[in-house]
Amino acid sequence: MLTWARPAMIALVAFSLLTGIAGGLMRAGVPVIGWLPANWVLPAASLHAALMVCGFLGTVIGIERAVALHAPWAFLAPLASALGGICLMSGQASLGVLLMMLAGVVFVLVNVFIVGRQGALHTWLLLVSALIWLLGNVRFAHHGLANDTLLAWLGFLVLTIAAERLEMTRLMRVRAWSRPLLGVCLALLLAGIILAEWQDHVALLLWGMGLVALSGWLISFDIARHTIKTEGLSRYMAACLLPGYIWLGVSGLCWVGMSMGLATRDAALHALGLGFIVSMVMGHAPVILPAVARVKLHFDARFYLPLALLHVSVLWRLLAGHNNATWLAMGSTLNAVAIAVFALTVVSAAWSWRQRHP
Repeated sequence: MLTWARPAMIALVAFSLLTGIAGGLMRAGVPVIGWLPANWVLPAASLHAALMVCGFLGTVIGIERAVALHAPWAFLAPLASALGGICLMSGQASLGVLLMMLAGVVFVLVNVFIVGRQGALHTWLLLVSALIWLLGNVRFAHHGLANDTLLAWLGFLVLTIAAERLEMTRLMRVRAWSRPLLGVCLALLLAGIILAEWQDHVALLLWGMGLVALSGWLISFDIARHTIKTEGLSRYMAACLLPGYIWLGVSGLCWVGMSMGLATRDAALHALGLGFIVSMVMGHAPVILPAVARVKLHFDARFYLPLALLHVSVLWRLLAGHNNATWLAMGSTLNAVAIAVFALTVVSAAWSWRQRHP
């Protein structure tokens, strides 16, 4: 990425993240209106999922993949997804949706080229995840934020993480039957995503079962089981991954509960979105940021603080906030605090590195 374009992309990513967080707090009952203008918070609340999945995470993953491909045109995907979020927030819904679909199309092409260069199992899975994101964006255009759209968007993130962890298994010896087991997990997830357009309850059941199965697979076969016994950055990453895998399983059980009519929707969404996905982001950021944004970080124990806050806040939200609106709002606020502390930690770690390497 051109040097002048990096600050612009960072600003676009930050806009979607901050707006998405504000909307999420509003949805959880936190009285953010008064602190923030209502004409900004209210649209953010209704677009919370789109801003977090497409505007923020889709843009970040798109940048990472564009850097890996080393092709300037590949940056059109993250640029389109980021601008799509801004258009949605500014009331230009049709243009925002078109930009989201453009982002999905370009992102699929990026992954096609990556598979052409390296036709490994994990790159094929990344291509499947890109297709699922495009499917989610098309569903968003037709159905809005219905369950079928959410499952496709979340499936994009879950499959992307599964592919990246699958790549890491090449560094260790695994049993021959681990790959067929992973295939079963992925088949359940894909069946749930595809069926969501016609059979909502069956789709939620299969999706939840797939998440539980994938949780078990990752806990059993991921390299984090071994790196948790090491030191430094490797141990920190494992400390992010292993609790995240537990939250993945908890989320799966909650999705199964939803298919049976239980009131577990908030737990299903946020055990997955916060406990699993944000924990993965915290774990991979110290490695991805230097490679993608050319930001060097000095890693030390400070990174464990936001990680601990994140998991405590998710536990608080899911247990204490399940039937109590006040506790739900407090847990959601602590979710936002954890993300803010992590952002400050990254900034301070970058400053520490510059002080040590003038």
